[in-house]
Amino acid sequence: MPLSIHPDAIQALVTGEIGAPSTVLGVHRRGNEVSIRTLRPWAKRVHLVNDATNERVHMKKCHEDGLYAADLDPTWANAPYHFEADTVDDIRESWGDPYIHPPLLSEYDIYLFGQGQHRDIYQKLGAHKRELGGVSGINFAVWAPNCYKVAVVGDFNRWDARTHVMENNNESGIWEIFVPGLEAGAHYKYEIRSHNKGYRAQKSDPYGFYCELRPQTASIAYDIEQYTWNDSAWLSERAQSDPLSQPMNIYELHLGSWRRKDGDEFLNYRELADELVPYLVDMGYTHLELLPVAEHPLDASWGYQVTGYFAPTSRYGAPADFMYLIDRCHQANIAVILDWVPAHFPKDGHGLNYFDGTHLYSHEDPLQGEHPDWGTMIFNYARSEVRSFLLSNALFWLKQYHIDGLRVDAVSSMIYLNFSREDEEWIPNEYGSHENLGALAFLREFNEVVHAEAPGAVTIAEESTAWAMVSRPTYIGGLGFTFKWNMGWMHDTLAYMAREPVHRRHHHHQISFALLYAFSENFVLPLSHDEVVHMKGSLIGKLPGDYWQKFAGLRLLFGYQYTQVGKVLNFMGNEFAQFAEWSEERSLDWHLLEFEKHVRMQAYARDLNHLYREQPALWRRDFDPDGFRWIEANDADYSVYSYIRYGEDSGDFLVVVLNCTPIVRENYRIGVPESGYYRELLNSDASCYGGGDVGNIGGVHSDDYGTHGLLHSISLRLPPLAILILRLENSG
Repeated sequence: MPLSIHPDAIQALVTGEIGAPSTVLGVHRRGNEVSIRTLRPWAKRVHLVNDATNERVHMKKCHEDGLYAADLDPTWANAPYHFEADTVDDIRESWGDPYIHPPLLSEYDIYLFGQGQHRDIYQKLGAHKRELGGVSGINFAVWAPNCYKVAVVGDFNRWDARTHVMENNNESGIWEIFVPGLEAGAHYKYEIRSHNKGYRAQKSDPYGFYCELRPQTASIAYDIEQYTWNDSAWLSERAQSDPLSQPMNIYELHLGSWRRKDGDEFLNYRELADELVPYLVDMGYTHLELLPVAEHPLDASWGYQVTGYFAPTSRYGAPADFMYLIDRCHQANIAVILDWVPAHFPKDGHGLNYFDGTHLYSHEDPLQGEHPDWGTMIFNYARSEVRSFLLSNALFWLKQYHIDGLRVDAVSSMIYLNFSREDEEWIPNEYGSHENLGALAFLREFNEVVHAEAPGAVTIAEESTAWAMVSRPTYIGGLGFTFKWNMGWMHDTLAYMAREPVHRRHHHHQISFALLYAFSENFVLPLSHDEVVHMKGSLIGKLPGDYWQKFAGLRLLFGYQYTQVGKVLNFMGNEFAQFAEWSEERSLDWHLLEFEKHVRMQAYARDLNHLYREQPALWRRDFDPDGFRWIEANDADYSVYSYIRYGEDSGDFLVVVLNCTPIVRENYRIGVPESGYYRELLNSDASCYGGGDVGNIGGVHSDDYGTHGLLHSISLRLPPLAILILRLENSG
């Protein structure tokens, strides 16, 4: 050949060791000499075809492992062309040349990524449909800076790591290749060959939009722009809303175990949309919160050990199907919150762990990089490219999938270097303390970015310690979350409700204590999935007494939750008193609705949801101390609590009374702000809910003498283990 190839280069090429394939393959010129080369190990013969003239040139086989070359006249230098081959298994193939196209990522993209500031890097890294000079195909790009060679392998190249070796874009550590003619649906991975200790692996795409169904682990090229959304009115209204002063009663749900088809098969995303959305509307929920949807290999992790951060799990369908579910929720005026897991990732070999032969996404030292409880890896938040990965992932779900909020899992494990570690098992920060400065900076930036770029979207922290100002703005020193789960409220409330009523008088403070710190954060009051697993029992199973007391106690618990300050979250199955612990392996026990007690419990949950939404006093001023007033917080002898919730002004208020014993309290007097008729909006002991119909025959008139520091009072008959919610019907 006039343009000869060095034997060492040929050897590196055919053995898959070459790191810069365009130095050998593609078009090569010297003066008037042109040589075009390709590698096709399984071809018997290859022809070069000029797309402009249809001229066909038989290519010379230069190596037995499939290197082909054609020496051509200068007219071929800029001619469009493709290759055609007859294979050893008698299949006719054609393909374009991947080594004649410029990279997708610009120098500016690379700069932003390296600074941790590329908020949309998912639009460049990963697999993307692209058209160059009239040629369509898929562009692949991956960050693997410690490799000497990366190849994309897939069903389109027989998983042969020699044929589509990627190019290192300006030595940035980002490897790219454009594969002409490739369509969405192609299965692929990246074959990694590291400088470090000869490490080799096939990795799923960290930025892949779709994955094979477990236990298979390949990524699938996917066009996520194909779905046509119908929720523009929803997004516009959301952008103008203030979530702090809106109702929020969240239905927390695990997609695979809410309900299943005959044969114990999963409902897919579209089937879930058809069944779940009408249920949410009927039950009166405002928000749906999904346990992590991002791809994960193990069902038993519930989604909290993520391997595909940009891919909704294929267990329930394709990305467009998940978009359909969200779209249907929005059209029904239901917001969707997604559990997001930036705290850790699993060690699975196809995932992020040891991605390029180094701890690229985590820390090398296990005292920093490995979580002692979960056997997972901790992200290196101080690394710029990792911040770009995580920040762009957050925005990806909010922008591409129109998600309305992210609930950030395990925030406590992120912000403390010594989380769940003994004294000798962690490395202090530069100031000798236990705060993870990189994680704190990341969380503040995450919240700033989300609130700036996704108007109206919320962020929620699962943070279980006394870290201050989690849900306060970053400009005053807070972490910037919209809300924080109130784990202390949940623990104290469930501990109190689990006690025999006769003992509750000795633990009265477990309920009243919550109001001492209720306004220190913007709290969500969770009765979540974590409380109904791992031998903790179901909610109704935690409650003491016989069936009557258990159901009455559960109604009381929900009523207390909905009338306290803070937004509300309940896990699926709570609403109809599921007795069994939740398991991801099976459907909820919907057959319980064949029994009257459970039907009436569900009816109570439905009415409570709708009442909550209809009464602004229960949510308008959740985070304003003037929105709440104790009437009587200290009646430990009777285990009775009474308080007022205020709406926009002092004239819009509800009176709430809890009787936490199974004893009817006759002539129980409490103060009220104004005179008039106080109607029972809700009595959890009503017979329609399974109660005994003890109450006040619909309401009571006030008396013109006061108590509890209020000018007027009412005398009530308090039903056992029940809540009363009363509203002033007319004053004077």
